[in-house]
Amino acid sequence: MSAYYYQETNGHNGMAYQQQQQQQSYGGGGYPQQNSVDDYMVPEEEWEREAVLDPAWERQQKKTFTAWCNSHLRKVGTAIENIDEDFQNGLKLMLLLEVISNEQLVKPDRGRMRFHKIANVNKALDFIMSKGVKLMVGAEEIVDGNLKMTLGMIWTIILRFAIQDISVEEMSAKEGLLLWCQRKTAPYKNVNVQNFHTSFKDGLAFCALIHRHRPDLLDYNKLTKDDPLTNLNLAFDIAEKHLDIPKMLDAEDMVNTVRPDEKSVMTYVSAYYHAFAGVYKAEQAASRICKVLSINQENEQMMAEYERLASDLLEWIKQKRPWLENRATDNTLSGTQAKLGDFRDYCRSQKPPKLSQKAKLEIDFNTLQTRLRLSNRPAFTPTEGKLIANIVDAWKGLELAEKGFEDWLLRELRRLERLDHLAKKFQHKCDIHEEWSQGKTDLLQSSDFKKCSLNDLRALSRKHLAFESDLAAHQDRVEQIAAIAQELNVLGYDQITSVNQRCQKICNEWDVLGDLTHKRRVALTEAERIVERIDSLFLEYAKKAAPYLNWLDGAREDLVDMFFIHTLDEICGLMEAHNQFKATLGEAGAEYKNIIRLVNDARQTCLDHGLELTPNPYTNIQPDEITTKWNEVQTLVPQRDQDLQTEYLKQQQNERFRLQFAQKANVVGPWIERQHEHLQQLTIQVVGTLEQHQKKLEAMETNVVQYRPHIDELEKYNQQIQECMIFENRHTPYTMEVIRVAWEQLNTQLTRQIAEIKNQIYTLEKKGISEEQMNDFRAAFAHFDKSRSRRLDPKEFRSCLIACGYNIREDRQGDVDFQRIMANVDPTQTGFVTFELFLDFMTRECSEEDSVDQLTLAFKTLSGDKPYITAEILQRELPPDQAEWCMRRMKSYAGVDSVAGAYDYKTFSSALYGESDL
Repeated sequence: MSAYYYQETNGHNGMAYQQQQQQQSYGGGGYPQQNSVDDYMVPEEEWEREAVLDPAWERQQKKTFTAWCNSHLRKVGTAIENIDEDFQNGLKLMLLLEVISNEQLVKPDRGRMRFHKIANVNKALDFIMSKGVKLMVGAEEIVDGNLKMTLGMIWTIILRFAIQDISVEEMSAKEGLLLWCQRKTAPYKNVNVQNFHTSFKDGLAFCALIHRHRPDLLDYNKLTKDDPLTNLNLAFDIAEKHLDIPKMLDAEDMVNTVRPDEKSVMTYVSAYYHAFAGVYKAEQAASRICKVLSINQENEQMMAEYERLASDLLEWIKQKRPWLENRATDNTLSGTQAKLGDFRDYCRSQKPPKLSQKAKLEIDFNTLQTRLRLSNRPAFTPTEGKLIANIVDAWKGLELAEKGFEDWLLRELRRLERLDHLAKKFQHKCDIHEEWSQGKTDLLQSSDFKKCSLNDLRALSRKHLAFESDLAAHQDRVEQIAAIAQELNVLGYDQITSVNQRCQKICNEWDVLGDLTHKRRVALTEAERIVERIDSLFLEYAKKAAPYLNWLDGAREDLVDMFFIHTLDEICGLMEAHNQFKATLGEAGAEYKNIIRLVNDARQTCLDHGLELTPNPYTNIQPDEITTKWNEVQTLVPQRDQDLQTEYLKQQQNERFRLQFAQKANVVGPWIERQHEHLQQLTIQVVGTLEQHQKKLEAMETNVVQYRPHIDELEKYNQQIQECMIFENRHTPYTMEVIRVAWEQLNTQLTRQIAEIKNQIYTLEKKGISEEQMNDFRAAFAHFDKSRSRRLDPKEFRSCLIACGYNIREDRQGDVDFQRIMANVDPTQTGFVTFELFLDFMTRECSEEDSVDQLTLAFKTLSGDKPYITAEILQRELPPDQAEWCMRRMKSYAGVDSVAGAYDYKTFSSALYGESDL
């Protein structure tokens, strides 16, 4: 096969790419033999111009490159038919370069001579080399119609202008285009894009690319891998009709060729890439236009809304100013109050919405200016008179008018309220005084005290004293009435005549009441002297009876009070308090006799003066009530003694239960804590082999199981305490709940630790990990597990990996590498790594596991670097049963270099690891 060579310098990364189509020779099967390394990337020192191009590949390239050139030339209304002839004069070649580069080339020579054609082709080749591409093709070869050199030149143009710009994750053009195809077709079944020849042969990859971007154009689920011709024709037709991608490939050639031409397929696939990239750019452009238009529309709406709100607010201020500047009044309190009510309604209901409207105007104006500034639009200027400054000035004028209006209203209201208040106050005080003085004259002139009993007389005397106090208190009211009448005279009250008449009448009646009060006081004092003795006895009885009765009620309440205690100290305190109470009963009995004596003395005085004993006016407490309650207290005291003694015995029993539980708990609790500490030490540090460590844990488990009767005994004591309703125990810090939880945790952690050691032993056996490595893993994990929670956060896990020898750099690439490891170790994204996950990851990384690549390399070594292996080699190198087993499952090798009895060991190796089907 012929070869063409180019070297391209990429200005972004400074790397040189060289490409050369390698020499291919023909084998016995008639197909060109190819190196296993991609010939697209391997340079070659010698350039064999006379080598023969595979006819099938030549036909594919010629058709594909012709269609690609025409897809660009049709933009300027021209096309080519024969790629080896139509570029001979260089004119269409220069036109093609202008179209695909969007640059103007030098003016071509218009002559038809051979040197004119060579000059034009050289201009085109110079332009290509100016783009950083080194060519090893001469203008004479293009002019002479050398098809091989022409195809090589067109491929160079395609690489430079159609494929080189494709960049996915900083990969080269070819790798980037391949990665793009892999990502776009990944969700589709029966599609596995690994190259640009056989991966596209069944047409499903083309259909998947179309369906991924335009699912409306075909139904991928109806396609089958068994009909490649239909798939290819469907993809080519849809691409030509709907995506403006010409048919660059022939479906029959793709199907009938063992290995389709890679460059033809790359050219056609790059057209898909650019077609779909153009659709994305068009969508972005439309979205950008819509966004700009939306911003403008929103800005215009905000401007219109600002103008409307500003006009409305200024008109409202204009309407309110005259009303606030009006100072007319009807000179009545009700009228002025109504005017004040209107003003308050204005302040509460009418002004707040307008104040909010003003604030909204300022906010909207500032927001609009900010939006215009950020979107590079000119600032908004409202119409004349509607600037923020105009609105602020109008609002200030409104508030000044409000202040003046409110001050005037309050002054006027205070003046009218003063007159109205004085008149009402005069009437009110006169009404109160007249109501109070009504009937007082007849009462003071009465002689009822001469026929009253002793208590009634004393009551009348007290009542008269209260009346004198009341009379003195009313002196101020009479003086106030006179003062108010005088002020109303000064202010010129319109009804001042009736005010003066009423004031004079009240003053005359007041003088009469004063004389009568003095006369009645003298008469009551004489009568009071006679009953003073009886009165003093009643008073002393009242003073003593009330507190004594209260003491009796408190004593009775305390003696029958239910007690709710939990400790022996509490019952002892109650018994001590009861003994103190009993010590006071002697003084209480003496007080009881003294109170009864007062009653008897009063009764005797009445008998001596021939008077009837009336009820005590100072108290309603009867002597019989005191006697009954005193007797009841004396009865309740021994009952209280018996109840306290019974409770004392109960608390003694409860204290014994507390001590019994505390003594046992103070032994069991520390034992469990020591076992926890011992288990923690065994978890952190493994001494000896894992089998020895397992035996230590199992011995500890046996010891724990044997300790179970102590827990059961403690549960029995706890049941006794609960049945006796004992809730506190000062003899121990341990509760049954604390011990029960600690016991369960000890058993759980011990069982888990034994299981982990067994898993680690299994891992050592199956993964080829040494016990020293396992101890290193455990020590590294324990070092960074500062909280002893047996799990690491991402930061701790990263430090642990570095300590274990991983080279994770402190840069962006290091972060990417760590995130990849984290996704593998923590697939559920819990945010932390447990010891089990860490151990599983490290064993996978350090174990000596085989893989499909290692198995394939082993077969390749046995076969002498051939892509197949023979039955003879298998029978010679492998045991007979294994050789026979492989031959039964291996497919026959179908390559062009196949020999009799050749087997395909690559598909066999992939099938063993589940990567393909046998």
